[in-house]
Amino acid sequence: MRGPSLHSWENIPVRLSDFWRNMENEFGPRYSHVLADSMALSELDSMTASVALNKGVKPKQVWEALCRAQDVPAERWLGVDIEPKQS
Repeated sequence: MRGPSLHSWENIPVRLSDFWRNMENEFGPRYSHVLADSMALSELDSMTASVALNKGVKPKQVWEALCRAQDVPAERWLGVDIEPKQS
């Protein structure tokens, strides 16, 4: 399996908000939604990302399938760093 090392990625949860932030950062705010609605992902029984998410597939599984299908370099699978919120 191609992607980040298990040490860095295995136990990191991906929420739906993380999924969309990663999508928009990787593919742009407009194209990310077009991609999610139109690209059939063979790993997910040819469902689109949007359909898969609506059917309850975990956002992390959908993100990984998209990364592999779009040849996103492994070092970008975790998304961009974001600043922690100040309390």
